Amino acid sequence: MATEYERKRLENIRRNDEMLAALNVRAKASILTAATKRPRDDSTKSYKKKEKQSKPETPIVMRKSLRTRGLDPDSVGLPNWFSDYPKRIPTPPHQYSSAPMQKSSARLLAPLPFDKAYDGEGSCKKFVEIMLGTTASKSMVKDDCDDSVGDSSSTRRRSSRLSNAVVQKEEPVSSSGFVKKEAFAKKSCRGKLVTKDENGDSPMSSGNDCLKKEVIKPEKIDFEKIEFDREPLSLEPHNVARVVPGRILVVKFMPCQNVKLVAAGDKLGNVGFWNMDCGVEDDDDDGIYLFRPHTAPVSSLVFQQNSLSKVISSSYDGLIRLMDVEKSVFDLVYSSDDAIFSLSQRPNDEQSLYFSAGYGMLYVWDLRAGKSVLNWDDLHEHRINSIDFSPQNPHVMATSSTDGTACLWDLRSMGATTPKTLKTVNHSRAVHSAYFSPSGLSLATTSVDNYIGILSGANFEDISMISHDNATNRWISTFRGVWGWDDSYIFVGNRPSKGIDVISTKLKRTVKELQDPLMKAIPCRIHCHPLNVGVVAGSTAGGQVYVWTPK
Repeated sequence: MATEYERKRLENIRRNDEMLAALNVRAKASILTAATKRPRDDSTKSYKKKEKQSKPETPIVMRKSLRTRGLDPDSVGLPNWFSDYPKRIPTPPHQYSSAPMQKSSARLLAPLPFDKAYDGEGSCKKFVEIMLGTTASKSMVKDDCDDSVGDSSSTRRRSSRLSNAVVQKEEPVSSSGFVKKEAFAKKSCRGKLVTKDENGDSPMSSGNDCLKKEVIKPEKIDFEKIEFDREPLSLEPHNVARVVPGRILVVKFMPCQNVKLVAAGDKLGNVGFWNMDCGVEDDDDDGIYLFRPHTAPVSSLVFQQNSLSKVISSSYDGLIRLMDVEKSVFDLVYSSDDAIFSLSQRPNDEQSLYFSAGYGMLYVWDLRAGKSVLNWDDLHEHRINSIDFSPQNPHVMATSSTDGTACLWDLRSMGATTPKTLKTVNHSRAVHSAYFSPSGLSLATTSVDNYIGILSGANFEDISMISHDNATNRWISTFRGVWGWDDSYIFVGNRPSKGIDVISTKLKRTVKELQDPLMKAIPCRIHCHPLNVGVVAGSTAGGQVYVWTPK
């Protein structure tokens, strides 16, 4: 029989239930719960991994030790010199120390066929057809250095840096010129880098020159006075896709006008290709093709200058692979135990690779000979983050390093053992990029010390430091400022607003910020299409690629 306290408790429960039923609280709570659930956006393009085949069921076998089964042990046990404390391990005997150490690595030191490297859904047959259909004539331009008409020698592949293009502007200078394709005109490439003064001395011979620096702080700008929005850029929903599953370290456009193809390499060793025109015509294929040729972060991607169906990739796993679409294989070009942090090629020299491995080491690799022809072990005191070459003078090389410096080198005068710099730019923290402008007359450096350096002048003697928030965390890639389509603007990511800052080299400040509600993450790595003016790609830590185009 219930006590008085229990009866009172049951009465209170009944009264509360009647009150909740009268207020319809439970129904409203279920409605609020359904409203707070974040709906999945199925409209955004994304890579699709192929389904794993179900393994056949095997009977469960109970494991028993040899001791419980009454059998003798199958080994003699650990050696007497073994210790559980690694710091106290004595020197092993000779018979153990001479044995080779087995390195735990999943790298495949052999050519990797497409069927094993492809990690997407379905087949990559359409991707192969697109790459093979991209002929060399699609990215050929007339060379003004030769006035002959109809001669095959008068055509030359336009480099990915547009080395023969400059912008001709009328006064007053309009900030919207970076999206005006009609403003571009070709110019002959006869300029030379001045390395000596009137007395015959080389003003760029020392890396410890007292450089005149101009530190400029950003200020508030009235955008209405700057004619920037005359032809703005826009971000459309069909130009957003998740190309790779991991954090993107490198994003590149294929240098071709007729095919809009974006390549991206991520932290997990994946290389994804996105054909932006595929999803418009074919609903069944979103145009995203995922490969996994590496087992560690992909540091660089380079399209071969005279054969766009070949793509070179480098990775922290110490491998350099050449994707040959005609053979449907990722060929192994180079292997090392040291991580490869950057890779580049000189303009009009597709048979040589310049890459950095380990800490401060730089190698020159001959693809035809299959061997290293030059190497420097201590070009920098720390890892080399970027390698770039001047479009005007391909023998001039720029490197950036975590040691806080960006250096200019002349390949013709670099010694085999003790190379000397033409110019050295010092930052207080790591420098993650140093890129030449399309004309080769300026250099932009990006450092974690929250400055973007601009080198200009005949001998790069003038340096301006533009303040910009370059701080990132461990979850996103470091910022790298890239040039637009002339020497007027630099594009770099903006962490607080999740946008892209456009910095004017003339005004020495940010003049525009590309923002859109569709961009939901920070665009860390950026690339401007080398042939289509106004097309910019920003990549994020979640594997997404956002492509801005002119309206």
